Amino acid sequence: MAGHPLISVVQLDTIKEVPAFEPSLLMVDFYLIALKQGFAKKVKVKYGQQEYDFDAGVLSFMAPGQIFGMEIDAQMMLEAKGWMLMVHPDLLWNTPLAKKMRQYAFFDYAVNEALFLSDKEESTLIHLVNNIQQESVANIDAFSHNIIVSLLESLLNYSERFYQRQFLTRRKSSHQLLEQLDTLLEEHLNTQQGLPTVNNLAVRLHVSADYLSGMLKALTGLNTQQHIHEKLIEKAKVQLSTTTLSVSEIAYQLGFEHPQSFSKLFKTKTNLSPLEFRQSFS
Repeated sequence: MAGHPLISVVQLDTIKEVPAFEPSLLMVDFYLIALKQGFAKKVKVKYGQQEYDFDAGVLSFMAPGQIFGMEIDAQMMLEAKGWMLMVHPDLLWNTPLAKKMRQYAFFDYAVNEALFLSDKEESTLIHLVNNIQQESVANIDAFSHNIIVSLLESLLNYSERFYQRQFLTRRKSSHQLLEQLDTLLEEHLNTQQGLPTVNNLAVRLHVSADYLSGMLKALTGLNTQQHIHEKLIEKAKVQLSTTTLSVSEIAYQLGFEHPQSFSKLFKTKTNLSPLEFRQSFS
C-alpha cells in the first residue's frame, strides 16, 4: 500500500541492505526527526563541520536547508535500531503548526546537543510515531491530514518538554555553562570590545545560540539576550554609583555606540534614567 506522499516513517531495524556510497554532505528539503539506538562508534553523523558519535539512544532534529552527512559502516547500520520521521514542509501548509515550527528552537541545535531520552519518554514518543506511521500508510480520508498534523504537533510538544527536563537534570553541566558565560561577559565588558552578541558568545562556548538561550531560559527564566542586558545594567549601576564618569563615558565603556541607546535600555530595565539612578545615591 502506498504511503502518504508528504510524510514517512522509516524503522531502522527493517533496513535489510545498505548501499555503498562515499561520505558526503547533503542539504535536505524536509524536516527530519530521528531516534537512534544501538549505533556503534563507527557510525558518525555530521552537521556542517561538527561530528558526533551516536553511542547512546538520542533524539535529533533537522530542518529544511540544514547540511547533513553520514559516514556509515554498513554492518553497524544494519544492527541499528530506532526510527526516522521525515516531513515535507508542504504537509504543514496553511496549518497553525506551520507558524509554530519556528518556535521549536531544537531544530537549530547542534547535533551534540541532541535530546537524551529516559525509557518512559522514549516509550511516549515511540507510541506517537507508530500512530503517525499507521495513519501515513492508511487510506487517506477527510480526517487523515488533521490527525497526522495533530500527532506531529504532540510529538514536538513532548520533545520540547523533555528538553526542558534535560536542561534541569543536567544541572551541573548547565550551571558550568552559565558560569563560563558570565566569565566571558565579564571579560568582554572589561575590555571595551563593543556590545557582546549572542552568536559570538555561543561560538566561544562551543554551543549553538538557540541551545544556549534554551538552557538559560530553563535555569534563569531569561534568554541569552536578556541575560546580557542584565549584566550590562549591573555593570552600569556599579559605574553610576561608584565613579564620576559621565553617562556617555559609561555607555561607551560598555560598548554602546550611542549613549541614547544605553539610557533607553537602562530606563526600560530600572524605570529610572541613569542620572536619576545616580542622584538616588547622593
